[in-house]
Amino acid sequence: MASEAPLAPTTRVDTSALDKKPRARETIIQALLFIAGAISILTTVGIVYVLVSQAWLFFSDQQVNIVEFFTGTTWQPRIGRFGVWPLLSATLMITTIAMFVALPAGLGTAIYLSEYAAPRTRARLKPILEILAGIPTVVYGFFALTFMTPLLQSIFGPQVQVFNTLSAGIVVGILIIPMVGSMSEDALQAVPDSLRQAAYGIGATKLETSLRIVVPAAISGIAAAVVVAISRAIGETMVVTIAAGSGPNFTLNPFEAAETLTGHIARISGGDLSYDSVDYNSIFALGLLLFVITLILNMISRRIVARFREVYE
Repeated sequence: MASEAPLAPTTRVDTSALDKKPRARETIIQALLFIAGAISILTTVGIVYVLVSQAWLFFSDQQVNIVEFFTGTTWQPRIGRFGVWPLLSATLMITTIAMFVALPAGLGTAIYLSEYAAPRTRARLKPILEILAGIPTVVYGFFALTFMTPLLQSIFGPQVQVFNTLSAGIVVGILIIPMVGSMSEDALQAVPDSLRQAAYGIGATKLETSLRIVVPAAISGIAAAVVVAISRAIGETMVVTIAAGSGPNFTLNPFEAAETLTGHIARISGGDLSYDSVDYNSIFALGLLLFVITLILNMISRRIVARFREVYE
C-alpha cells in the first residue's frame, strides 16, 4: 500500500485587516444626515403643533360652530358667521381650471420630449420649460391681472370682472405645467426601451407606442405628478391673491371674483387684527384644513404609486 503524501504545512492568514475599524469621516457624515432628517421631522411636528393648538383656540370659541364651519356658505367673521365653503369652493374651482390647463399641456410636453424629440432638442427644451418654474409667482399674478383678464374680457365681454377665478385658474395652470411636464417626462424616460422596440416590432406606430405602451407603463409616475400638481395648485397664494379677488364669495361663476383659502390667509395675516382674536385664529383653522387636504392628496399619491408601479428587470 502506497504511503500517503505528507500534508503541506498550514499557512496562517492574518485577518486583522478585515476587522472593523473606526472611520471618523463616515461617522460624522452619518451623524449629519441623521441630524438633517431629525430637523425635518421636528419642523413638521412643530408646524402641526402650532396649527392644531391655534385652531383649537378658534374652534373652542363660543362664536364658532364646528358644524357651520364645514357646512356653512357664509364667511363673515364680524357677525360670527364662519362657513368655510365660500373659500373652499373658490379654491377647488381655481384648482380644477388649473388642472384642465396643466394636464394636457404638461403631459403632451412630456410625451414629445420623451418619445419624439431628438436628444439634442430635448437637452435644449427641457431647461427652457423649467424656467417657468423659476419665475416668481407674484409675476404670474400681475400677468393674470394685466394680460389674461383683458384677454378674457375681449372674448366674453364685460361680464368678466376685473378680479375673477377664471384668469387666476388659467395662470395657475400655466404655473404648474413645468411640474407636470418634468415629472411625467422622467416617468416616461424610466420605461425600458425594450417595450418600445417590441411594439415597433409588431408594427405599431410611434403614436400607438407612446399612448398604448409607454404611457400605461409610466402611469404611476404620471399619477404622482398629477397629485403633486393638484397640491401645488391648492396651495398657491400670490396668483390668487392678486387676480382672483379679496372677498369671500360662494359662487360657481368663474367670471366673478372669489377669495381662496390661501388668499384669505394672506389678506388677514397682513391686516390690523389683534393677536389671539377669533378672526386671527381663524387663519390657523384654514391652514389646518389646507394641511389635511394636502396630506390626503399625498397619501392618495403614495397608494397610486404602490398600486400601479411596474418593476422591470
